[in-house]
This record gives sequence, structure tokens and C-alpha cells, in this order.
Amino acid sequence: MLRYSNENIFGPGTLWTDIKYTVRLNKDKALSGDQFMRDLRTLLDDLRLQAASGGSLHKVAAGRRTGPDFQTIYAMVQCTPDLSLDECDICLNSAALDLPRCCNASAGVIVLMPSCYLVYDLYYFYNQSRLEELLRVGPAPIPPPLVPLPSQPVPVPSPQGTGDNNTTRIINVVVSIVAGLLLVAFVGFLVRKRIKQNPEEELEIGEDVDDISVIESLHNDFDKIRVATNDFSQANKLGQGGFGPVNKGKLQNGQEIAVKRLSRNSCQGDLEFKNEVVLLAKLQHGNLVRLLGFSVGGNEKLLVYEFVENASLDHFIFDPTKRSYLDWDRRCKIIKGIIKGLLYLHEDSRLRIIHRDLKASNVLLDGDMNPKIADFGMARLFVTDETQGNTSRIVGTHGYMASEYAMHGQFSVKTDVFSFGVIVLEVISVKKALLSSKWAERGRPPK
Repeated sequence: MLRYSNENIFGPGTLWTDIKYTVRLNKDKALSGDQFMRDLRTLLDDLRLQAASGGSLHKVAAGRRTGPDFQTIYAMVQCTPDLSLDECDICLNSAALDLPRCCNASAGVIVLMPSCYLVYDLYYFYNQSRLEELLRVGPAPIPPPLVPLPSQPVPVPSPQGTGDNNTTRIINVVVSIVAGLLLVAFVGFLVRKRIKQNPEEELEIGEDVDDISVIESLHNDFDKIRVATNDFSQANKLGQGGFGPVNKGKLQNGQEIAVKRLSRNSCQGDLEFKNEVVLLAKLQHGNLVRLLGFSVGGNEKLLVYEFVENASLDHFIFDPTKRSYLDWDRRCKIIKGIIKGLLYLHEDSRLRIIHRDLKASNVLLDGDMNPKIADFGMARLFVTDETQGNTSRIVGTHGYMASEYAMHGQFSVKTDVFSFGVIVLEVISVKKALLSSKWAERGRPPK
């Protein structure tokens, strides 16, 4: 928290509760809204008492509570350290009282006030270990005297001088209150950029703002990628996917990369391209391929990934020579790694993601034979409480597709689990999944 003013903003009698900024961090509505708000209020009341009773060095508290339908509510509250116990209690209570009016049942909100703030979400966002460190910090040093207000007489230094004491009384003390214990960086950026002069204005963080920020940070110069791949030479070609060739490259810093070059007649258009960029940029897991950037030049679209040494899983299990390298321990390791990657996509990431095109050729193997799920062009993003969706556009690979998806467009985490089951059978049997040509044509399974 950074605050400055042309008025005295710290010390006794400087509690500010008349200016509030409310920002919705999560546009979703919580399940069982009334019960959710009651559980939230109980959590905020507990944290308010903890923070208010903090010493003059810090007044902060964070915690969690199980809400309705097994949702976990995470929250953090904080006052500026100069407030007394009662003032901090009044400030945080004032912030909480506005929630039913402005943001009833909203899944994530931050209320910012000059003297305090509160923030809650359905996702873990604060640093518990740092908060525990603060609890072990000793008492605060004695603060310097406050700057006299203009209406008060300003002391004049003695002719003989009495040391630094008189000088200190007339120096304007700038107090930097470090309250930025884990206010998410993007929240601060959003507030700075988008809050208007109206103190009661309510803002919402939309996907478009976040997506634009992600895309700008990952953009690479097209000519640099062209040089890194030796102008996409055939000698550097790693393979051919449904959306175009994949070439190996080497950046000027020596880092090896894999560049997916979308063919101009590819069925992956702007929407799928943006989808893959944004999704992969938000995903960080050892069993998911890591996106390093992207590039656009004319009609060309490039995705830049980390280079994975051992190509894809299908190159091993369907090659009579290479499959001998896959003993049962390595096969189990690969299967377990795919499970961990899927579990992250479905349950452990901030957003629930359905891959929709999971197959052996989309599982890459690194130098230690660790699997990495790749190719998120057709992935679908769900909010936390969504469990299934429908689409009229069936994408994916026949043979790995669940029948309810292939025939009716219904997909869920179970759709990916079905595809995973096919991969497990392929790894064990080292045989490709066979598909009736009639099923492929008609979109329904054989009898």
C-alpha cells in the first residue's frame, strides 16, 4: 500500500472511512449465496479482531474458512499500523458492511480504504509464512514526533542549538507504511490504471484486460524466431502436427526452443491461437509443456515452447526399436506424470481446464522421460463450479474421444479421463487405438 497526501495522514485522529474503492477480483457468483455471505462475515469478524489487536508495527491477519458446498474462502485484512485497536476495528467493520450492498455473493472482492483494506477470494493468494514471520517480530521502535499542524506554533531552534531534537520537530516526517503483504500485483496495477475520481465507483476485472496483459508480455519479434530456426529450414523440422510443422530453434542466449508454425490453411484460427497463448501462459506445472512466447508476422503465427528432448510418447510406444527402452518402471512413471498434469488442469490450477485433445502424440517426453502434456489449442476453460459443457464444434482425435462428446458434443473432465484411459491402454499394449472408419465418418461408435 502506498499513500501520500497534502494533509496529515497518520497518528491519532486520522482514521479515514469516507472513501472506498470496491474491486471485484472474481466475477463469478458463489454457490449458496446467503450462506456464503454468512460464512464470509464470520471469517472477516475473526480476522478483524486479530488485526485490530496487532501491535503498532503491524495490524494484519489472514485465514480461511470452509463455506457452503465445501468451498474454501480465503481472506486477508489489514489496517495502517498507526491506528488504535478501536480505530482499526471501526475501519474494517465499515469495509465489511458494504459487501452485501455492492457485491452480494461475489466470489472474490477487495475493498480499499485509506486506512485499511480487506480482500477475499476462493483462491489462496496470501503468503502464510510471511505472516507468521511478522508475528515473531519484536515491538516497534518509538516513532518520531508528529509534524505540527499549521495551526500550531512551529518550534524555533535555540540559538545555541540543542542537537537533533529541535531539528527533528520541524522536519516533515514521511512515514512509509508497508501494508503490501500480498496484495496481488495485478490488483494494484488495475486500481492504479482504472479507478476513476468517483470514490464509490465499482470496478470489475475482466478476462480481456488480463488476456491483453499476458499477450503483450509474451510477444516475440518474428525475425528473431526466423533466425533462431534458420528460416524454418527442413533440417530443423521436428515433426508435423495437425496445425502445421514444428521446428527446433536456438535463441541468441543459447536456449533451445520448439516453434510451432501454424499453417495458413490451418483450422486453428485467431481464436484458438489466442486461447493457447493465454491458457499456457497461466499454467505452470512440471507435467505441462511450458510456453515461452509467441510471434505474429503477416499471415504467420508462431508458438514458442520449451524444447523437449525426446519428442512425443507415440514415437516410443509405436516404434519397435524405441519401445524396448520403455520398461515397466518408465511406463508407470509416464502414466503417473500424465495423471499429475491432468489433476492440475482439472482440480489444482486457478481455472478448471478441459484439454479435449489428449492423445499420445500430445504427450512429450523430456530427457528424463518425464511426460509433459502439450497442445492446448482446443482446450476449454471452466469456472470452478462448472462441471460440463456442450459444443456444436467437435474437435479432437477419433479413437481418443468419449462417445458422448463425439455424438452429442458433451464434454467434461470425464472426457479427458476417457482419452487418458486410451493412452494407458496404448502404453501397456503398445498398440494404436483402432477406429471404425464408419464411426469416424458418422460421429458415432460401432455396434
